[in-house]
Amino acid sequence: MKSANSPKVTEKISNNDKQVSFDDYVETYRKEIQGSIDFIGQDVDFFIELKADLLAELAVKNFPEPEHIKVLDIGSGVGLVDHFLKNRFKNLKGVDVETGVVEKARINNPEIDYYLYDGLRLPFDDNTFDMTFAVNVVHHVPPENWQNFLNEMYRILKPCGIAAIFEHNPANPLTRKVVAECEFDRDAVLLKHSELMSLFKSPGFEILEEKYIVFFPFKARIFRSMERLLGWLPLGAQQYVVGRKKC
Repeated sequence: MKSANSPKVTEKISNNDKQVSFDDYVETYRKEIQGSIDFIGQDVDFFIELKADLLAELAVKNFPEPEHIKVLDIGSGVGLVDHFLKNRFKNLKGVDVETGVVEKARINNPEIDYYLYDGLRLPFDDNTFDMTFAVNVVHHVPPENWQNFLNEMYRILKPCGIAAIFEHNPANPLTRKVVAECEFDRDAVLLKHSELMSLFKSPGFEILEEKYIVFFPFKARIFRSMERLLGWLPLGAQQYVVGRKKC
């Protein structure tokens, strides 16, 4: 049963209610994403590295020795984001709900410890990590479990630890096209920015940042600078929220 505190579901934009198993896409994950964004004219690594860079910047801004903090990637998949972070964090771990993707992540990033979990309770003690993040994960979580997902992020963080969630922006028509054409997004339920903010506030996170990103699919420095100025504009292809646990 959906709790009274659960945010209103934005909408399901796919036509198949069957929950996706990412184990079915272990060997084709990158190809599936690339196929859905080919019309943009940019490689999938561009978008992955962009978010990895933002995560590294968050660590630098919030910790005196960012390379030594304990970091957890929740919903790590086959480890694509971690590939760009493993040389920036000496203590990076990942966790996911399916055996096949966890095994593939271990192959892709043998330096990182990956764990399997049941999708409800993270297999770590309270106050374990300095930083947690989830990149395009929550829209695959059943909406009735969204708040639990954030509550678990809060639980495993140390006091003053930070959590970051990156999600698609349903207000962007190109994002909706990408999601509609991606085979493993058929169960996606996209979140409004206000819903994501509400999920952070419920367990007691202090909001540190909330922005829209990916306005321009170009690497040139001028476009990256323009992105930073446009973070308030709700038209970026993606969005993110960062919260700090009470100290």
